[in-house]
Amino acid sequence: MKFLGNIAWLILGGIVIALIYYVVGLLMCISIIGIPFGVQLFKLGTFSMWPFGNELADKPNEPGCISVVMNLVWILLGWWEIAVIHLLAGLVFCVTIVGIPFGVQHFKMALSSIFPFGKEIRPTGVQTFE
Repeated sequence: MKFLGNIAWLILGGIVIALIYYVVGLLMCISIIGIPFGVQLFKLGTFSMWPFGNELADKPNEPGCISVVMNLVWILLGWWEIAVIHLLAGLVFCVTIVGIPFGVQHFKMALSSIFPFGKEIRPTGVQTFE
């Protein structure tokens, strides 16, 4: 079922979202200062390709000081707008019963796009132990 959900997700705009993340990530990697932000955009792009059955969860021993500071810089530079776009898309998808699973994925991506530093993509429900 996750596979079918991911295929439908790609057809209904997931591929466009991922391409936008990747292109902006490449643009951010032009400067040395932008590389950490570009890497986070690549992570969000990969997550947006196959969101069903995956989650963006804290890495072991995270959030650390550097992750917290980088997430604060991320928000102050205006990347919170990504979360607003995902929230609006989630609301649009939730108008119909068929679109609710896609809306829920957009809500997951909105939450993940606010604080991307210190996160990793892993299958849903998998716990990591230190």
